[in-house]
Amino acid sequence: MPRLLSLALAVTVFPVAVAQTGPPAAAKLFDKSNLVAWCIVPFDAKKRGPEERVAMLKQLGFTKYAYDWRAEHLPTFDREVGLLKEHGIELTAIWFPANLGPDARTLLGVIAKHKVRPQLWVTMGDPGGKDQAEKVANAAKVIRPIAEEAARLACKVALYNHGGWFGEPRNQVAVVEHLKLPNVGIVYNLHHGHDHLARFPESLAAMRPHLLALNLNGMEPDGERLGKKILPLGAGSLDLKLLRDIATSGYTGPIGILGHTQDDAEARLRDNLDGLAWLRPQLAGTPAGPRPTYRTHAARP
Repeated sequence: MPRLLSLALAVTVFPVAVAQTGPPAAAKLFDKSNLVAWCIVPFDAKKRGPEERVAMLKQLGFTKYAYDWRAEHLPTFDREVGLLKEHGIELTAIWFPANLGPDARTLLGVIAKHKVRPQLWVTMGDPGGKDQAEKVANAAKVIRPIAEEAARLACKVALYNHGGWFGEPRNQVAVVEHLKLPNVGIVYNLHHGHDHLARFPESLAAMRPHLLALNLNGMEPDGERLGKKILPLGAGSLDLKLLRDIATSGYTGPIGILGHTQDDAEARLRDNLDGLAWLRPQLAGTPAGPRPTYRTHAARP
């Protein structure tokens, strides 16, 4: 009898344990409170200024925001950060140059003034070098002074994949491990990761100890070459699988929701939020309902 009782308990308890480590983790990871609005400054048909952008974020329910910019936007960055603080929106990250030139100093000055602690998202091209070891060392030389400046402000630096050598996850991991600095990690962007899709779980596992942020995108196999680089969530045939991979990886950091088109940024963010809302129940095994009707994209049937 004891043996039969123990087997019965194993059968009844095990599914509960699985449920506790599966859907609830995904629910928290993809909850609105963990979502970061990204690529909505130069990518916005309405060309919103700081006041309009912060009002949009509030209306959509975002509490986190990553700032991308062009030179024309830097004069209003100070005002924008002040508005974010006033409205309780976290400046989670800033697109940051791979140098400490005038633009970088402007950004750092505003960070210091407002005592905010954003991640600095840095990308670069091929660092040059005769072999892999030299390339890693050369990339680390560029990142180190930025990381040291960031550390003075209690900020972290995240290597941003944007294609090429520097955009390969294994190369970014190598640079981070070469630097051995506690405030340097990685931000991974699915929209720049089409070439990584076949090995995404392995790449994610390698990056995860260093992963500071992860930005979502609707994904199709070979999407970039097919003209489907930027899709709203739910419009890509691989989206559910990729969300499962992320949810089960152990990653618990911020999740970016992408603008990155020349549509109205609010409409594009709403499309992504609707797509994510459609995908999330499916992670828990609930059958899919009707696919969202997108405002900025013609969805596949």
